Amino acid sequence: MAYENIIPEIRLVNYRKCTPEWKLVENTLEGTNLTYLVQGEALYTADNQTVKVKEGDLLVLPKGCVRKAITFPDRLMHCFSVDFILKNTKNQEISLPFPEYCRAGRHEDIIRLFHELAFAWVDKLPGYILKCNGLLLQILYRFLELIVFKTDIYAGDYRVTKVIHYIAAHYSESITVKGMAEMVDLHPTYFGSLFRKTMGIGFNQYLIHTRIKNAENMLRTGEYKVGNIAEACGFTDTAHLYKQFKLHKGFSPSHCLPKKSGE
Repeated sequence: MAYENIIPEIRLVNYRKCTPEWKLVENTLEGTNLTYLVQGEALYTADNQTVKVKEGDLLVLPKGCVRKAITFPDRLMHCFSVDFILKNTKNQEISLPFPEYCRAGRHEDIIRLFHELAFAWVDKLPGYILKCNGLLLQILYRFLELIVFKTDIYAGDYRVTKVIHYIAAHYSESITVKGMAEMVDLHPTYFGSLFRKTMGIGFNQYLIHTRIKNAENMLRTGEYKVGNIAEACGFTDTAHLYKQFKLHKGFSPSHCLPKKSGE
């Protein structure tokens, strides 16, 4: 599955806050259903398989699945539920690479996205379909990170996360370990150790990687001179850009320039 080539067609968005009498009557899904529990517990039966789910669990039931569910009066389920169809750019239906039942954990950023999606769906302001599709894709990407790619930038130390966000917006500027440590009220030595432990690489290496990625992106557009790119991406000069590029990518920046017509 090409994760970057999916187009959602949302059928229904529901923020479900169950009452003691609530039950989901048996029905056959006409598309994929994604259900994320944020509180309580429930018993879901899908194609004659019954499983107890709780806060932080994710259900991804495929088209054609026959399901039903009940909750528990003393542990009422609150969940977000989205019915949708995914297609690729050739208008072919595709499925998600998730198991039907898995433990995703409770993630506040995902819950915020779901709340925004649910509100946009019921508010139905002009352009809401575009907004809802965008929010669903963000949600799906976060679950891909957690379940398929096994990464989660939000799971790290909040101070490291703050620095990462700062680097993403200010990589062209002069950034040092000392300056970032001061920003998050830590000693530079401790901050450097914390960053490496959280991210798996050193601070300066991460900064260089970020600058090179952005430089490569600018080069591939063919809209900038290499000298301008060096300055825009935080390198001291063109020679510094060439040196770091060769060191980390194995080829020169000119290799990324688009070919001219006829070449």
